Amino acid sequence: MAFIQVIGAGLAGSEAAWQIAKRGHPVKLIEMRPSVPTPAHKTDGCAELVCSNSLGSKLTTTAGGLLKQELELLDSLIIKSAYETSVPAGGALAVDRAAFSAAVTRRLEQHPLIEIVRQECRIIPEGIAVIATGPLSSPAMASSLQKLTSADNLYFYDAAAPIIFGESVDYKLGFWAARYGRGSADYFNCPLTAEEYERFWRALTEAEMAPLHQSEAALGELPVFEGCMPLEILAKRGRDALRYGPLRPVGLFDSEGKRPFAVLQLRQENTEATLFNLVGCQTRLKWGEQKRVFQLIPALRQAEFARFGVMHRNTFINSPRVLTAGFQFKSDPRLFLAGQITGVEGYIESTGSGLLAGINALRAELGQEPLVFPDETMLGSLAKYIATAAPEHFQPMKANFGLLPSLKTAVRKKQERKKAYSERSLRVLRDFIEQEGGLL
Repeated sequence: MAFIQVIGAGLAGSEAAWQIAKRGHPVKLIEMRPSVPTPAHKTDGCAELVCSNSLGSKLTTTAGGLLKQELELLDSLIIKSAYETSVPAGGALAVDRAAFSAAVTRRLEQHPLIEIVRQECRIIPEGIAVIATGPLSSPAMASSLQKLTSADNLYFYDAAAPIIFGESVDYKLGFWAARYGRGSADYFNCPLTAEEYERFWRALTEAEMAPLHQSEAALGELPVFEGCMPLEILAKRGRDALRYGPLRPVGLFDSEGKRPFAVLQLRQENTEATLFNLVGCQTRLKWGEQKRVFQLIPALRQAEFARFGVMHRNTFINSPRVLTAGFQFKSDPRLFLAGQITGVEGYIESTGSGLLAGINALRAELGQEPLVFPDETMLGSLAKYIATAAPEHFQPMKANFGLLPSLKTAVRKKQERKKAYSERSLRVLRDFIEQEGGLL
């Protein structure tokens, strides 16, 4: 029985390999790390999370939470591993990133039908294959993809937030709470007065940014995906931009019941709670500047950094021109693309694309028609967007309720409407799974 090749062992590639193997077909999973590093990865583990350790909300009244529920129904390796290695994060699903990667790697290594090959794949492989090389594809693979798509790649820049040591936080100068009291009080909140916020905002807007690599600087003005906007760029939009963004105090009250002028939140990064992520503080500042600016926040005056924020180039293709809603190449049906390189934006969205691409790669190998999930499901609507959005204005997209078709009966209240969308999506997906024989 011939191998199906999966190129890249990130979230999408790991999920694709698992979905193929669990259905009884051998997989060759090819990963270039550690022999060929990337600007962002630190280990050679599968499914390494390079930005945040949060996979977003678990609530089914959110689009991301609904997509997680759908992936659970589809027996996702990534979702199962995430829940097993989760750390406290209120209503969000956050993981101990080292334990999470180790859990995914272990399952893949132990599966008898998966062979992990540690080498760079420089050209488009022969036979049925899923390409999931990610937004940090090697130059050789990026060039091969560019030739395959017959179009120039598009670029956006992604930024990661700093991580600090928990023991260096002054807990007397902040408070534990969840926004609006939803879930347990898993976030440590670093409050700022109006004067402290003014000083922080001014320092942030005047701080020196790290220079771009020569190849990146040649691109000129950097197009940045809105969801990963560096904090210093957001701050330059106006004095109160941060207070209406990542430092918004709404729904947060200290021990005296008072709402601070602004709040920077810390989210637990690992199981032992020795590391914390500065929520929403992705940045391109020079490392020395990051330390100077963030230490202006009272609770972080002695903060020690385990990892400074970084910014790197991400690549995605103009998917509506080249992909179907099954993540299959229109020009070469033996090939499938998965992950952020398709234009899905986010950890769970990448996982979903890998799951669907893996299932359809196996169906292609077996001579079956590809599965296209119903539009009423979040996974189906996201895949439809990737395949049918206007190519002239195509940009990365996260799961959101705006992608779903309207409800037959109008629901006026926002939360009730989201609940209705979620209930319909899960009902339609269960029926679809049963109709397709469990998708086996």
